[in-house]
Amino acid sequence: MRRVLLTGAGGGIGRRMRQTLAGAYPILRVSDMVDLGPAGDGEEVTLADLTGKEDIERVVVGVDGIIHLGGLSVENAWDDILRTNIDGAYRFYEAAYNAGVKRIVFASSNHAIGFYPRGQILDGSERPRADCRYGLSKVFGEALSQYFADNYGLGVLSIRIGYCFEKAETQRTLGSWISIGDLTQLCRIGLEVQDLHHEIVYGMSDNSRTWWDNKTAKRLGYQPKDSSDVWAAEVDSSGVPEPGDAVGLAVQGGPFASEGYQGDPSRVAVQGAKSNT
Repeated sequence: MRRVLLTGAGGGIGRRMRQTLAGAYPILRVSDMVDLGPAGDGEEVTLADLTGKEDIERVVVGVDGIIHLGGLSVENAWDDILRTNIDGAYRFYEAAYNAGVKRIVFASSNHAIGFYPRGQILDGSERPRADCRYGLSKVFGEALSQYFADNYGLGVLSIRIGYCFEKAETQRTLGSWISIGDLTQLCRIGLEVQDLHHEIVYGMSDNSRTWWDNKTAKRLGYQPKDSSDVWAAEVDSSGVPEPGDAVGLAVQGGPFASEGYQGDPSRVAVQGAKSNT
């Protein structure tokens, strides 16, 4: 990997990963629709709208591998999800293949399987159960990754990213938390491991309270350095109610599966009557 493209570099994860990837590759091309500031050492900065054909084709030229964080990262109206995370994703993969890109790390989400009940252990081989339209778009992205691996020989790692914030704050996020350092390690594995076809792994740190068996990631060489366990006692004693209705509190997706969720967990009541059928 000589030139690596990081899309969505202006987002919450992208801004931090831009720092953790500094110096990892000879050239890091960072891209987003928003102002990314000046280029750092070894960086190329490119403004691009990844729903536009010309921008997509321009941003992938000369790239060896891609960490694809770009797209809508929370629940949105269907037309926006369709344009950006579904149609835009297909056109992005097509342009990447045509440009000779060899590897893609796809930022999937735990919301692709968010309707599985809490307590059921998942390892990435289970069929998807999306908890929202955003999660549904990630199911499409995983299928798209398999399609381009099978039909065009792209090597793709789909990472079902968990809770990538500063710290775990609820029982649910104790199980799904991942540090930016551990997520960066997973992304680098996706770019660098030999003989990758398409694999689905979980974006989680070394958390003892989890519903995910990350054996595939470990087989690929993943050795997480961080753990949410350091906040377990604090979360246990906080008494702060977790957002979500009765369904959201019962399934792995949390508030994303709750009735009325539109991207802001604070809008969802803790109690609810939505039927889990």
